[in-house]
Amino acid sequence: MRLGIFARTFARPTIEEVFDAVSAHDLPEVQFNFACAGLPSLPAELELGALERIGGAAAARNVSIAAISGTFNMIHPDLSQRTDGLQRLRVIISACVHLGANVVTLCTGTRDPEDLWRWHPENHSPEAWCDLIASLEEALEVAELHGVQLGFEPEINNVIDSARRARQLLDELRSPNLKIILDAANLFHPDDLPKMKEILEEAFELLGGDIVMAHAKELGRDGHAGNLAIGAGVLDWGRYVALLRQAKFSGPFIMHGFDEPDAAASAGFLRLKLLESRS
Repeated sequence: MRLGIFARTFARPTIEEVFDAVSAHDLPEVQFNFACAGLPSLPAELELGALERIGGAAAARNVSIAAISGTFNMIHPDLSQRTDGLQRLRVIISACVHLGANVVTLCTGTRDPEDLWRWHPENHSPEAWCDLIASLEEALEVAELHGVQLGFEPEINNVIDSARRARQLLDELRSPNLKIILDAANLFHPDDLPKMKEILEEAFELLGGDIVMAHAKELGRDGHAGNLAIGAGVLDWGRYVALLRQAKFSGPFIMHGFDEPDAAASAGFLRLKLLESRS
């Protein structure tokens, strides 16, 4: 596994300084967001010069762009917003070749019209599922044309809120370009913490062969994910890393969900867990 970080962890005035900060933490991989280059996260268009500057800054510091964020609400109740998001996603997918990236990360979305990460009771409606399928079919057509993989993650507040629904989605679409981004912290409702072992093992049993990227985010004692240095919460990191090893996952392991001052300690904790898992 190759340890990395969300590039947005480091707020800097230039893209060169962002990659300087990544390199200073000895992290060879990033999940990139165009906001790091002073652009919208989902740009309506991208100039070749901007892409060349981003790619050159990463390469000069031996940092690989493992994935690019293409997150928008794929089941937004307003069709025009879904249409706009898909057009912007098309721009990002076509830019991947210029940045050496072959994964674009997605959010399956929620029926909540204002908050991408807020649960809505209509998420489990047949209409929400149909809208997700339609959005993904359009996105996959573009991804397949460009040889890019689209990664989505089960997340308790989104329409794909469990490993079982993720498996259902993969089986229905059956595209080699649709893959899993597994973030263990996003699998748990607050009441699920006593069932951590079972939920983690089920996720890997159902999805282990389709993981293209793993996320590393801490889980608080209240059952809520993020806002903690990795190792400062209750996620069973030993089991999570062991399950990644058992699934023969060797791709990017991308940290996020904490502020910059916690980056060094988080990376140190995970390096130790990765080393221990080899013994």
